Amino acid sequence: MMRLQRACEALVSDSFYEASAHARADHPSLRGSTQADVCVVGGGLAGLSAALELAQHGLRVVVLEAQRFGWGASGRNGGQALAGYACEMGPFEQQLGREAAQQAWAMSCEALELMRERIDRHSIACDWVPGAMTVAVTPKKLQALREWVDAMHRDYAAERLQWLDADATRALIDSRRYCGGVLDPSGGHVHPLNYTLGLARAAAAAGAVLHEHSEVLQVQPGRPGERACVRTAAGDVRCDWVLLAGNVNLGGVAPSLARRVMPVGTYIIATEPLGQARADALIRNRAAVSDNQFALDYYRLSADHRMLFGGRVSYSTRTPRDLAATMRAGMLRVFPQLSDVRVTHAWGGFVDITMNRAPDFGRLSRDVLYLQGFSGHGLALTGLAGKLAAEAIRGQAGRFDLFAQLKHRAFPGGDAMRTPALVLGMLWYRLREML
Repeated sequence: MMRLQRACEALVSDSFYEASAHARADHPSLRGSTQADVCVVGGGLAGLSAALELAQHGLRVVVLEAQRFGWGASGRNGGQALAGYACEMGPFEQQLGREAAQQAWAMSCEALELMRERIDRHSIACDWVPGAMTVAVTPKKLQALREWVDAMHRDYAAERLQWLDADATRALIDSRRYCGGVLDPSGGHVHPLNYTLGLARAAAAAGAVLHEHSEVLQVQPGRPGERACVRTAAGDVRCDWVLLAGNVNLGGVAPSLARRVMPVGTYIIATEPLGQARADALIRNRAAVSDNQFALDYYRLSADHRMLFGGRVSYSTRTPRDLAATMRAGMLRVFPQLSDVRVTHAWGGFVDITMNRAPDFGRLSRDVLYLQGFSGHGLALTGLAGKLAAEAIRGQAGRFDLFAQLKHRAFPGGDAMRTPALVLGMLWYRLREML
């Protein structure tokens, strides 16, 4: 865990998001004992979303964040807000049936609506831009994308997904790399750290009590006649409910959960500002873009007209050598016309993936709920997850329980071998994709 934290600290120092973040509010660390209806562990998008919902309904909420709000994946990610799930709809259909899968798809669309609603209601300045595209690099991947779109139109009433042939794709993206794609006008992209900080401000304004630099060391579920207790080095929270929303950063607080997710590093560069005309020529609708390769590229334009390009992944938790140069080479494969452009920032972080890439929501005990496993597809979904957890705490658990029914397995290999096993497994998938 300490190695992961050190890697995270090194990767946040050169973040374009940190360099362009709005002023932060001061949230002191927890000192002494306090009482709450709900204690939320983790100050990312899922935890803050739950805190906002609960506080708006009159519950006393305390949020404990080990670092600063938005320090983890919520404040470092690619900024792409997408419908659906990293696992697509397969696990939902196979485990829960078509009707439940359709409900899950509808909730992922609701997640985008919720995000836009919160941006408007709470005046969160986070540079929202509508539009998200998925593009194909090879004919084989194009066929898979076409089949996915047809299935989504047929089985999920997702008529808003617009098919783009090669010419239509190239009319929007100035690259010869792609042979087709799909446009979802309901998706989009944001400055994720400013969005997270905006949610924190909204939760505090609603009455939630926020603490930074308050690492949780122990969670003790409630016993008969006693409340649950969440302990830090300098204090504790006695509460009726605990929500664990720390994902890969929970450490030893919940070992049974840690075995069901793996930290996967993903990395991004930002170029110097290109100027509006040059930026608009690269992505003419300024949508967020990602391809459908197993090791995918994803990119978008910032509000000040930089190219933000991401994609290189690490399954070993080790940061790739010469990160900026490696990422720049990937960008030039897509946009060789940027060869004269300087990279100003290179950063990354860790997303929490599950074995089947499906989200993992559930209960550790009667009074301890958890949210994890967004698998790199969580910018919008985390917001909905927090709302569902808040609904369950308030006695309306039906929607939360749809996700809680999904079965998940621990990664093989135990604590010592599961990372090497994952590295070998992912290498096999990448080799298979190249054949």
